[in-house]
Amino acid sequence: MRALPDKHLWKRFNLIAGVDEAGRGPIAGPVVASAVILPQNFFNSEIDDSKNLSVATRERLYATITRVALSFSFGIVDSDLIDKINILQATKLAMREAIRGLNPQPEIVLIDALLIEGLSLQQIGLVKGDTLSISIAAASILAKVKRDALMCEYHKQYPHYQFFKHKGYPTKLHRRCIREFGPCPIHRKTFRLL
Repeated sequence: MRALPDKHLWKRFNLIAGVDEAGRGPIAGPVVASAVILPQNFFNSEIDDSKNLSVATRERLYATITRVALSFSFGIVDSDLIDKINILQATKLAMREAIRGLNPQPEIVLIDALLIEGLSLQQIGLVKGDTLSISIAAASILAKVKRDALMCEYHKQYPHYQFFKHKGYPTKLHRRCIREFGPCPIHRKTFRLL
């Protein structure tokens, strides 16, 4: 099921921000959150949860979303801070940073499955929000494409780990690389690496 335009769900708001993240499950690299405000009547039937889309489709939609969005922003928390404050708190911090970067600021924030403590804006946490809200789905695409690009950059620094293939997720290939070379500086030390 494709995400619905937000105006059908929250008609009284004009500036609705969708927020989502990429990178909670990997054992290496940052967690990246995105916040995006789309025009009120915007709809694109291809926009869906990033996990349901091919790499090529995500990258094409990234270009569309960043072109039409009223505002979009990212929050990035690196692996060292993830290890210090835990992945849930790091995710919320990245989301706060992404929301803070929006200009204009939204009237309401729709967040995939979470609520963020200390946020002064009205917020709604939606379970499976990336299938219910086009803004959350758009944010999931932006966050995923941004994080994947960062992991490809890390591959240049640490080519032995082949980050361009698995993007830091705990695949057999990735774990084999860790066994052979040990962890590198972007591995999350508090996560089970092997």
